[in-house]
Amino acid sequence: MRIPKLNNGLYRSRDGVILGVCKGLAEYFDLKVFWVRALSLVAFIFTGFWPAGILYLIMALIMKPAPVIRPLDEAEEEFYHSYADSRSMALGRVKRTYENLERRLRRLEDSVTSRDFHWDRRAGSR
Repeated sequence: MRIPKLNNGLYRSRDGVILGVCKGLAEYFDLKVFWVRALSLVAFIFTGFWPAGILYLIMALIMKPAPVIRPLDEAEEEFYHSYADSRSMALGRVKRTYENLERRLRRLEDSVTSRDFHWDRRAGSR
């Protein structure tokens, strides 16, 4: 069963051979992976290793990896792109989450290590 491609996405395949560029291009243009890889090999042979190799690496850096779970609608796809496009924004969200967790942990630690906690605990255990 073939997984349908996303509406407007050129993605690197997660299960490709080398960085998933050829398989991603094949899925996007609805071609067989063999022909895209054969064309890449011909490009490597006739242009020399460096021009085709640099182009391949640039494509691997520019193309986003395919989502692990394909988005079902436009809202999910937009959510994926917001994380994939802006790594600094995603890092900021993770940082805020951990700061909130740290703040909650400090409040809990302050209440557990306070003198009132020990008196409340003694009073409650009797």
